[in-house]
Amino acid sequence: MTDPLSTWNDGAVKDAILGYVDQITSDGSPDLIPVEERVAVFDNDGTLWCEKPMPIQLDFILRRLGEMAQLDPSLRDKQPWKAAHERDYAWLAQVMAEHYAGDDTNVRTLGAGVVAAFANISVDEFEAASDAFLRNTRHPTLMRGYLETAYAPMVELLAHLRANGFTNYIASGGGRDFMRPISDEVYGIPREAVIGSAVGLAYSPDQDGGAITRQAAADYLDDGPEKPVRIWTRTGRRPVLAAGNSNGDIEMLQYARRPGRPTLRLLVLHDDAEREFDYVSGSERALEMSGDSGWTVVSIANDWTQVF
Repeated sequence: MTDPLSTWNDGAVKDAILGYVDQITSDGSPDLIPVEERVAVFDNDGTLWCEKPMPIQLDFILRRLGEMAQLDPSLRDKQPWKAAHERDYAWLAQVMAEHYAGDDTNVRTLGAGVVAAFANISVDEFEAASDAFLRNTRHPTLMRGYLETAYAPMVELLAHLRANGFTNYIASGGGRDFMRPISDEVYGIPREAVIGSAVGLAYSPDQDGGAITRQAAADYLDDGPEKPVRIWTRTGRRPVLAAGNSNGDIEMLQYARRPGRPTLRLLVLHDDAEREFDYVSGSERALEMSGDSGWTVVSIANDWTQVF
């Protein structure tokens, strides 16, 4: 019999995943969950693909901010253009560390640059730019294209769930429109099932059907307590399976608990410096909560036979 999770090491975590899927999908099981309720949600950065040394979309945005600073010297003394121009990745790392510690002062500064970087262009132009970047840019240390930094075991898990009647969604703090061009190809998740952060949009009619244009203002940041809200808004259901890797995924993992129904919550632990990266920064609270919350911690070092 073919192993549906061949890139997972045999052990408690693999058994928990296979056992859960069998438990809620087998005919005659007292815990059978109808197909329409088999909703699974996955964070993206650090859960489905690599997020170090920086999230992939942040690399995309920083390159654009650097271009803007090159063209307009007045931006070089303002953050985040200053950090992009000077390649001050320490400042950016500190911003993310502060965010996961609950301080969003500098995140708002970074956010202002993020929305300005691709303001006043159509969603079609933005999609073409993000698609080209993702297909033609290599990871700075792993020596592989960005699309090749998706985690093979998680892609395999998505396929196993899909084969068992699950509808999989991405619920990411990253940009919805950045992920959409490649979500189906890489994860088997159609673009309409991508939930993520978004900027304001506006429609302008013309004789060719009109255009939707990105605005220089954020709509929402799909992180922390916003994740359950956006999941419900998109799906109209409480998920029965959720997977994340950081403090920003805590509320999503909590929301996937259904009293009276079996659920599975996965927390990916980055502990493999040889094959990927070894870090807990930004996931300290989630790891502390995992035991008492009944979440299953997935060790990259111990639970995956391969990473990419």
